[in-house]
Amino acid sequence: MRAGTIAIVGRSNVGKSTLLNQILGERLAIVSPLPQTTRDPLLGVLRRADAELAFLDTPGIHKPKTELGSRMNSSAMSATESADVVVFVTDATEGTKLVPKKTKNNDVVPPLAELAPEDFALLQSIKSIKKVPAILALNKIDAVRDKGRLLPLLQSYLDAVPFRELVPISALENDGVDRLLDAIAGLLPEGEPAYPEDTLTDKPSSFFAREYVREQVMLSLKGEIPHAVAVSIDSFDEGSDKLRIAATLHVEKISQRKIIVGTGGAVIKALRVGAENRLRRLLGRKVKLELFVRVTPRWKETPRMLAELGYERMSGDKK
Repeated sequence: MRAGTIAIVGRSNVGKSTLLNQILGERLAIVSPLPQTTRDPLLGVLRRADAELAFLDTPGIHKPKTELGSRMNSSAMSATESADVVVFVTDATEGTKLVPKKTKNNDVVPPLAELAPEDFALLQSIKSIKKVPAILALNKIDAVRDKGRLLPLLQSYLDAVPFRELVPISALENDGVDRLLDAIAGLLPEGEPAYPEDTLTDKPSSFFAREYVREQVMLSLKGEIPHAVAVSIDSFDEGSDKLRIAATLHVEKISQRKIIVGTGGAVIKALRVGAENRLRRLLGRKVKLELFVRVTPRWKETPRMLAELGYERMSGDKK
């Protein structure tokens, strides 16, 4: 049997969390159209007949503007260093736009630095990607009209990095995902399973309470608000017939608090109901959620607050 850890890495909004959810057959990771939706690495375990695949969904690597952003990048890079296989996910719709229309198999393929400069820079910064078996998952192929541009784009990635496999996929449409899983399983080391057979994740229910509240904010509100919100769990009572949770939404400004509460509390009520429904589906039990809003200025820049909110800096990482 083969078993190991697979780090899913890439820039923001390329579909990493959508891919994890598709692989697991469960909406475990939060998903939104906004960048930097994922802030914490999330383990999802898939057991196949011949392999145990332990996936780590990671925050999108980006140019950080805050201490929070720096810590998110740190956690993503750390995941690549400890993984047995790295799956680099990218958005096919971006690079294919720059592939010349008349490019054929025997033509000179434009370098990745021209077709996808952000990916090129990122791949150069991931030191472990040339040491650990790496797979390119070229995502969102369903949105590419001219499929003839995919091959030159794949070649440009291969010219830049010695990927062991190149797999075009659509995580949203579940196209190519099985081929990707086969490729991953073939690169994992032989070994015994590391998790009980029924394990889906190692995160506690309180983690998903926090995340699903934040997901509702990401889906429902616009502008600066979604990225200005952090969620902390004040109480988590599993002792009764109903899971009872109290959580606080931390924002940076009084004006943001007013928007989240809404007229007559309408907005925060909608956030509460949406998060309760998500938790109920995941946990299979009744949920009662209470939400509060607190102004916590500069929480994204304050190491103590970041630590209290669960955004620890990885050990050995320098500021």
